[in-house]
Amino acid sequence: MSTPTRAVFFDVDFTLIHPGPAFQGSGYREFCARHDVNVDVDAFEPAVAQASPLLESTSGAYDAEIFVRYTSRIIEGMGGRGPGVTQAARDIYDQWAACHHFEMYPDVPEVLRAIRSTGVKIGLISNTQRCLSTFAEHFELVGLFDVSLSSYQHGFMKPHPSIFEAALRAVGSSPAQAVMVGDSLAHDIEGALAIGMRGVLVARAGRQPGTPADLPVIQSLRELSTHL
Repeated sequence: MSTPTRAVFFDVDFTLIHPGPAFQGSGYREFCARHDVNVDVDAFEPAVAQASPLLESTSGAYDAEIFVRYTSRIIEGMGGRGPGVTQAARDIYDQWAACHHFEMYPDVPEVLRAIRSTGVKIGLISNTQRCLSTFAEHFELVGLFDVSLSSYQHGFMKPHPSIFEAALRAVGSSPAQAVMVGDSLAHDIEGALAIGMRGVLVARAGRQPGTPADLPVIQSLRELSTHL
């Protein structure tokens, strides 16, 4: 008999919300232009793919410089050079915390409210410097979360076990009674599985090659209920 679900935890970026134009190629060009850095907008997507392994390898203490280095690599991948690259990257990092640059996926409010109506606890676990209370207010989700834990606040980043354990303690759930929902296999899912939680990978573009065959994968949060 399967263990009843007492708590569901969600990642935030690319799970509940996604960046708008400010964090696409055209937005990067505007940030860079303020620091006399020229970039090729068409090179944005390949540059992101090239830089992504830097973030996927993080698992320790929260360090803003990791995100600045990641963003600098994207800018350099777009052809940006010179002393202004780091400052442009720092500006982008600082603005990432501002909720008005993001849009919420349309399936989010109804799914969160449906889970809440069953009495299951809901939490946020995010590798971000963003204030999660401000996030809930901005997107009109106040009252839906029993705990909101950012790596900036906690001190360690997913997949470090302590951030998951702290969230579990906050809602009084054992790992076996909890599900982690997120878009990062390395940070969200493998981190949760390592301490005995269950995991559901959000892949809005569909299951990607290399995803474990036995791992639940959903393209919309509306599919989540079958895995709780």
